[in-house]
Amino acid sequence: MKVAKYYSQNDIRIEDMGIPEIDEDEALVEMRACGICGTDLMHWYLKSRAPLVLGHEPAGIVARRGPNVKNFEVGDRVFVHHHVACLECHYCLHGDYTLCERFHETNIKPGGLAEYFRVPAPNLQLDTLKIPYDLSFDEATLIEPIGCCLRALKKCGIHEGDSIAVIGAGATGMIHARLSEILGATKIIVSDLIDYRLNLAKTFGADVVVNPKREGLREIVKAETDGRGADIVVVTAPSLDAYKAGLKVCRKGGKLCIFAPTEPGSYLQISPKELFFSEVQLIPSYSTSHLETEAALNLLKSGKFNAKLLITHRFQLSNAAEAFRTALECKESLKVVVLNG
Repeated sequence: MKVAKYYSQNDIRIEDMGIPEIDEDEALVEMRACGICGTDLMHWYLKSRAPLVLGHEPAGIVARRGPNVKNFEVGDRVFVHHHVACLECHYCLHGDYTLCERFHETNIKPGGLAEYFRVPAPNLQLDTLKIPYDLSFDEATLIEPIGCCLRALKKCGIHEGDSIAVIGAGATGMIHARLSEILGATKIIVSDLIDYRLNLAKTFGADVVVNPKREGLREIVKAETDGRGADIVVVTAPSLDAYKAGLKVCRKGGKLCIFAPTEPGSYLQISPKELFFSEVQLIPSYSTSHLETEAALNLLKSGKFNAKLLITHRFQLSNAAEAFRTALECKESLKVVVLNG
């Protein structure tokens, strides 16, 4: 089978690899679509593991199933989550599924950017979801990123009537804006340095858009929130400047969501005194669990979230290098999806 193997950001090679063998309680899925995530573009995050087959937002068709598999049939259309928790450890019992030790051990093999991939038994049992025929495979790739954003907003305790500031209007920034609208936020402010993205943000629920190269983000957020600042600030840009801006626009007692990691060695200086008296909460949110992926699928099925608006580029697996180049360099792209067939 063909796979897209990552050697570096600018070195994606189409290579041959054997079709994975499956155990009696596993499944083999033929990939039909797989999204490219922002973490797939972070070379510092990947270089120690390269070369490898990336892709953790896959959807496809069950091509083969082990004899012990009961709930899936060959031909089923599915989304597969690349990590699942054990549901039994200390972290899982506290709802911290993404911190579970097994969460990082349950990977699809070799990755989603392959003609076929193996689904381990835990993933198949806990977080492989059947997708309806009226939901396209490329739309289904949004289940994982929507789940990540949904988990972040849940961790931040979003309420109806909240004001939300989203810093970074890439794909996940757009998702946060739309989910905030769905969850009842009444003021959604989106900031980005690219006007193309800001114009699109309005279609995803943004009430106010700000380009900080031309306007004062802090002043605008304060003006839009009766001088308080935003109840929740979500930073989706992996930038210290973005986090500094986020702290400036977060109200007293508000929540700053750390949604994007910065490079190793980057540190944000924060005064415990200021945190103490402002009671601003810093809330990191990494990945997603089986709870949010199911909720994300339901949002897509209901039509409340229109994934088609988010997908700006589609490439065949044979042209994966161009897909990565577009996701990395094109200023007029949001979600890039790789197709197979």
